[in-house]
Amino acid sequence: MVGWPDGLKIYPTFSDAGSKAACRLNFLAHLCLADGDAGLMLGGLFGDFVRGRRALRAFPEPIRQGIVLHRYIDKQTDHSSVVKKLRPRFPREFRRYAGIIIDLAFDHQLAVNWWRYMPGSLERFDLEVRDLLRHNTDILPEGLVRFMDYADMHGLFTAYREEDVTLYALAGLGTRLSRPNPLHRVAEIWPELAPEFKLAFRQFFPQIQSEVLDWRNLKSTTTGS
Repeated sequence: MVGWPDGLKIYPTFSDAGSKAACRLNFLAHLCLADGDAGLMLGGLFGDFVRGRRALRAFPEPIRQGIVLHRYIDKQTDHSSVVKKLRPRFPREFRRYAGIIIDLAFDHQLAVNWWRYMPGSLERFDLEVRDLLRHNTDILPEGLVRFMDYADMHGLFTAYREEDVTLYALAGLGTRLSRPNPLHRVAEIWPELAPEFKLAFRQFFPQIQSEVLDWRNLKSTTTGS
């Protein structure tokens, strides 16, 4: 496996201390869970590039709520019993990076099984995301702009259906982490873990959909919207 194309810097350098990824890149899941709400979709994309509470003030309220939802989804994912059971299945040297690998493995599963969870085609959804971003270019975080340059070059998000694309993305992300890591070698463990990713995703995704619906209903009740 190789990293990002030469000269194309997609992400800043991230700290990879601990078992949790400093940057979660399951963009497709966040977009899907926004359920067509433009503000939540934008916030779902912005969430990996906006840090802290103060930074939220720079964005309109609908996008702020999307970023808050993004963080809620990441927290619920970390605490999911399904995800916790997956982590020990990784060889020891990969376990520190299990969160990153699971995120993209789940995006791969979502792309493959899009018809189960969303109306319309993934191709059409992909175009709608591009249109949404074009209409909001003045507020896009720089890191997201760089990622979308890469996404446009490689046909994301529809290309996440392909295992090779997912593995390439993981290897590229590994080049952006601050310490040596085995993300360029995920292909070695993928065949054994892929069936478990598939089963875990089918258990996990309906759960997170339900949790997000509860979150939105609670927000609607408390804000009166």
